[in-house]
Amino acid sequence: MKPMSENGTMRRGRPGYDQQGILDVAVAAFNQFGYDATSMGVLADRLGLSKSAIYHHFASKDEILDRALDAALGALEGVLREADAATGPAADRLDLVLRGAVHVLVDKLPYVTLLLRVRGNTEVERRALARRRAFDKAVTALVSEAQTEGSLRGDIDASVVSRLAFGMINSIVEWYRPGGREDADRLAADVVAVALDGLRTPASNRVQELLG
Repeated sequence: MKPMSENGTMRRGRPGYDQQGILDVAVAAFNQFGYDATSMGVLADRLGLSKSAIYHHFASKDEILDRALDAALGALEGVLREADAATGPAADRLDLVLRGAVHVLVDKLPYVTLLLRVRGNTEVERRALARRRAFDKAVTALVSEAQTEGSLRGDIDASVVSRLAFGMINSIVEWYRPGGREDADRLAADVVAVALDGLRTPASNRVQELLG
């Protein structure tokens, strides 16, 4: 959606870059220099636009950051909604969340990288961190549900399982390069194998074997 002007009308874009194009360039700059160190002047130089041209798309640098973080968080929250809508054991729904999170990371690598570097220095960042905590809490609840139903071993704290699993997933931003040997599907399968195979109960593993 295009940003609104003060009188409530949609602001028109300028030629050369649409809103998404500016956002992509801004995210790359934020990741390279850090959000605080990236001024609107830096963005204007990178885009080859005047600062006023950028303001036709975004009201402020904070708005750019907000839109970027929302793109990453919205995709992750969508993965949770898909898992919530699925049927079957909680461990299978957790499997969906882990695979989906890997796909989000691969598809939106620069945006997730920016999200993981947020430290809460601004109101925009604090809102993003609150959404991250809510996401983590939902994943932990899903792990706990899987332990209660007996499909995952219960001798490891659910929050530890969640943190370890997503610590592994989040580390992908440090080394993954698009176009490498593994695509998103293969990478997601590897993550699930490492994260869950050692946690499944013997009965659950047997079911997985029968299902192929």
